[in-house]
Amino acid sequence: MTKRASGLGKGLGSLLPGSDENNAGSYLLCPIDTISPNTYQPRQKMNDAALQELASSITEKGILQPLVVTRRGENDYELIAGERRLRAAKLAGLCEVPVILREAGAQERLELALIENIQRQNLNPLEEAEAYQRLLDEFDLTQEEVAVQVGKERSTVANTLRLLNLPEYARDDLAGGVISMGHARVLLGIEDDVVRRKLRDEIVNKKLSVRQAEEWAKKVKDKAKNAAGRRAKKGKGDLAESYCKTVSSDLVSYLGTKSKIVQNGQRGKLEIEYNSPDDLQRLIGLIIRK
Repeated sequence: MTKRASGLGKGLGSLLPGSDENNAGSYLLCPIDTISPNTYQPRQKMNDAALQELASSITEKGILQPLVVTRRGENDYELIAGERRLRAAKLAGLCEVPVILREAGAQERLELALIENIQRQNLNPLEEAEAYQRLLDEFDLTQEEVAVQVGKERSTVANTLRLLNLPEYARDDLAGGVISMGHARVLLGIEDDVVRRKLRDEIVNKKLSVRQAEEWAKKVKDKAKNAAGRRAKKGKGDLAESYCKTVSSDLVSYLGTKSKIVQNGQRGKLEIEYNSPDDLQRLIGLIIRK
C-alpha cells in the first residue's frame, strides 16, 4: 500500500476513538481486491439505485472519506467500516481505495461497523436490533454495556431488541419499510396472533398512522375485556379464559415481554418471561415502583 497524507480523515474521530490528529489525517492507498468484506457487517440490504448514485459520485469526485480496514496478513485486509463505499468503488471500476489501517478484534469490528451505520442512518430497525443481539450473545455484554458502546440510551437498546419478538411477516414489513417502528411497537403489544395479523393488514391496506393503529388496538382490547368481564360474572368464581388472555395482553404491552396467566379453578399463577439478568432488573423496576 502507498501512504498518503490528506484531509480525507477529517471527522473520523467519532468512529476512531483514541486516534491522534496525525493518524486521523493520513491514509493509505490499498488495492481494492485485497480487501474482504467485514464478517460482522450488520447491514444486510443495500439499495441498488443509491449504490449506483454513489458510484457515479465516486467516478466524478473520488472517495471523500477513507475506508477503515484491519490487516489479516500480507496484502490481505478485512473491512471494518465503509461497506457502501467499497461496493460503489468496485462499481466505479477503481483499482485502489484510500483506507485507514486499524488493529481491531471481532467485537470492535462489529461495534465500529454498527456505529458507522447508525450514525449514517443506514441500518433499518431490524438490522440494528440483530446487531445489538449479536453483541449480547457473542460477546456476553449487557444491554447497558451495549448502550454505552453505541452511544444510545439503554431503554432505546431494549426497545429496539424487542423488535426481534415480532412474527416473521411483521419483521419483513419493518425491514422493507412497509411499517414503522411505531407500528411495530403497537403490534408487539398484542398477544393474540390472529388479532395481531388483522391489525397488520389494517395498517398496510388502509395506511393507518401509528395513532390510528393504537386506537384500533385499544378498541379491540376494550371490547374483549368487557366481554370477558361479563362472562366471568356468570361463572362460579373462575376467571374466564378470554379475560385471562386480555389481562396477559395488557401485561405484554406494559412490560414489553411475554406474559401469561395460567388458571386452575380459582387458583392460578402469573408467568412473566425475561431474556437476561439485565432484562429482569428492568421488569422489577416496572413492577416495583417506589
